[in-house]
Amino acid sequence: MRVAAEDLSGRLDELTRTRTLLNRAFFEAEADGIARCCHRMAERFARDGRLVAFGATPVARSDARHVAVEFVHPVIVGKRALPAIGLAAEGGELVAQARAVCEPDDVAIAFGCEDRGAEGDRARAALAVARERGCLTIAFGAGSGAEWEFVAPPEADAFVRQELVETLYHLLWELVHVFFDHRGLLEGRGARAVHDPGASSFLYPFLSESQTDLGSILADVGASALLKAEEIGELREQTLGENREGLVAAAAALRESFDRGGRLLAFGNGGSATDAMDLAADFRAELPGGKGEPRRALDLTEDASILTAIANDVGVEAIFQRQVIAHGRPGDSAVALSTSGNSLNIIDALAEARKREMLTIAFVGYDGGRVATDSLADHVIVTRSQHIPRIQEAQASAYHALRELVELPAARAEE
Repeated sequence: MRVAAEDLSGRLDELTRTRTLLNRAFFEAEADGIARCCHRMAERFARDGRLVAFGATPVARSDARHVAVEFVHPVIVGKRALPAIGLAAEGGELVAQARAVCEPDDVAIAFGCEDRGAEGDRARAALAVARERGCLTIAFGAGSGAEWEFVAPPEADAFVRQELVETLYHLLWELVHVFFDHRGLLEGRGARAVHDPGASSFLYPFLSESQTDLGSILADVGASALLKAEEIGELREQTLGENREGLVAAAAALRESFDRGGRLLAFGNGGSATDAMDLAADFRAELPGGKGEPRRALDLTEDASILTAIANDVGVEAIFQRQVIAHGRPGDSAVALSTSGNSLNIIDALAEARKREMLTIAFVGYDGGRVATDSLADHVIVTRSQHIPRIQEAQASAYHALRELVELPAARAEE
């Protein structure tokens, strides 16, 4: 097993280096565009516009759901909740949904437009409907037809691209609030919109003598984007470096579970629920380039009727435990995602999984919470940060690395 572990560890080092370099290159290229895009988004929200996010693929669906929950349920104390909705394929054709939902003052953000297949066509077609309706349009990948396109470096693989995208939409959410925070400053400087945009006049300093102030704010927002990108780069290195042995061991154990017919059950709350969606989707699909086979994975956050039935009739603490009781079998694996490590429904589900002789893996933030302190999982991967968006971004890198490590020959336990 020593040689196998060294092979996995070397690959993990390579994955870390690649992420650090591409993260730096991407955000250095896009920082100014991020600042200007946030300003335009703030204008729309000030006119009572909404964020409408959509994606056709399972992975794009997870991002559409994730960005929507971030805007509606802000984790930064004192920040306003902003209206957002995520549209995905289970609601029908994306074009029909876009026609039913999109309004002129909205912001439409599309995931998966870089896909050259049918699902990418659906995302691009929905984006075109949104633009026809007068929405501000944002997409990831070239050739989408969006007003704002953010393009990952061409050498970035699918996992790295998605991680860059997640950091980017977290930054859009965080930094759009800067323009609301400067309302008093801009109004106090005498900003006055000549075309009377009403409640959004404070967002139009370029229409008055305050133009210099807008330029300064945009510069500050761009600089902040770079600082936050540097922060996540360092946190990814910490997460993948400090948890090297844990990830290598988890990959070998998970590979053994799959080889024996086991299934993976993934779960989390809020943004971590969307990460569970993504994790399950990643394991259900082949790795890019045919490097690994699809694996059997269940997303325990997927069925709203089950979640709400359990929450209403039993309690929110049981929403995952009850599903582990229903689905979990000896030899299966439970993968939990939590930024705090203290959520009772995560703790109860992990305890139930152990009772059922399942492999348990947990991705947690802060200091690991009870999950780490009480060793509630066989393998605990800790991202040491108190900033929830950064935790989730680093956790995405960790579970993407786990997905790849599982498929390396070295992950197979020696007889």
